[in-house]
Amino acid sequence: MAGFIKLYFPVFLLGAIFGKVVEMAGLAASIAKTIVRLVGAKRAILAIVLMGAVLTYSGVSLFVVVFAVYPFAKNMFQEANIPKRLIPGTIALGAFTFTMDALPGTPQIQNVIPTSFFKTDIYAAPWLGLMGAVIVLAAGMLYLESRRKKAQASGEGYGGFDSQNAPESIESAAEPDKSPIRHALAFVPLILVGAVNKYFTIYLPKWYPNGFDFSSIGLKEFGRLDISSAAAIWSVEIALVIGIITTILFDWRSVFAQLKEGLNEGIGGALLASMNTGAEYGFGGIIAALPGFHKLSSGISHTFTDPLVNGAVTTTALAGITGSASGGMGIALSAMSEQYLQAIQAYNIPPEVMHRVISMASGGMDTLPHNGAVITLLAVTGLTHRQSYRDIFAITLIKTAAVFAVIAIYSLTGLV
Repeated sequence: MAGFIKLYFPVFLLGAIFGKVVEMAGLAASIAKTIVRLVGAKRAILAIVLMGAVLTYSGVSLFVVVFAVYPFAKNMFQEANIPKRLIPGTIALGAFTFTMDALPGTPQIQNVIPTSFFKTDIYAAPWLGLMGAVIVLAAGMLYLESRRKKAQASGEGYGGFDSQNAPESIESAAEPDKSPIRHALAFVPLILVGAVNKYFTIYLPKWYPNGFDFSSIGLKEFGRLDISSAAAIWSVEIALVIGIITTILFDWRSVFAQLKEGLNEGIGGALLASMNTGAEYGFGGIIAALPGFHKLSSGISHTFTDPLVNGAVTTTALAGITGSASGGMGIALSAMSEQYLQAIQAYNIPPEVMHRVISMASGGMDTLPHNGAVITLLAVTGLTHRQSYRDIFAITLIKTAAVFAVIAIYSLTGLV
């Protein structure tokens, strides 16, 4: 547990702080307004999905995305007369699915954790990741649009809209309240995170082919580190630091006015997330030592002999049980990573493929009713499980099925 937290806490911390400064500097609002202008207020579902996707792919915490996107979703759905109960499913498709674990290069923790186990980077299996993302996005949009059309045909509108408590109208939200250049510049920190991440992912192993010797900077007790196992994590951390600095420069007055409160929230969120995931990882190590687990894992191995299917089933089941993508993945990898490495070597499967499958599987059944993000999403939107969970569950099934579609694509084509 301690080793897990020591390795990944900086990622949790920097990701949480980046999300808060993006919110405080007004970048989230600027990006949302730009997307509304480009897509159009009438295509509300697509616009909200894209807002969530852009923000989460650039490293913003999905919890921050929920709060940032909901005011726009509320207005757009009201003006397009789309039932409010479809908002949670729409936000979930944009923020909780393909940009969290499928798209290559996403700095979300679900895509970072496998790097240290399989010695891969966050761009692992790019073609499979892209195909998985397209499957989830296309199927999710088809489902949500079919729900919208069905509601429209039955005469169901937005319903329960309180105009007194509504945020600014979508017309004013879509118009540049400052300047078009400023709204365009809002994308710069997000693009920088991706570019810096890719740069260091490529060049860190080249700069230190024999590992990094900490004695060269006066830290002899840390010895020499194999860069291949840390390059992906270091690259994400460096990219997030650059993103934080750039975001602060975007509107330093707004950020510094809320700095203390924002940092407290960000650090608190990072501590909670890392301790929860670390505890689940440690719990996984204990489970792995129990005789019953060996019988269970042996049973799963005999039922699903293909290591990719085995890994997907185990990870998504544990994610569903724990209600946490990173927690379920942590348990699976702490208990069975060595078995997976041996199995993929025997089956001649690249570790990058296993990385992508495990990552996507962790974001499969994690969004069951007890999931923290689902509970937060419903609380923010003011809806109940009875009103809106059906659509979230449909998205859950789509993203779970997409993992096995990706496995099938690899098995048939060998594409990585």
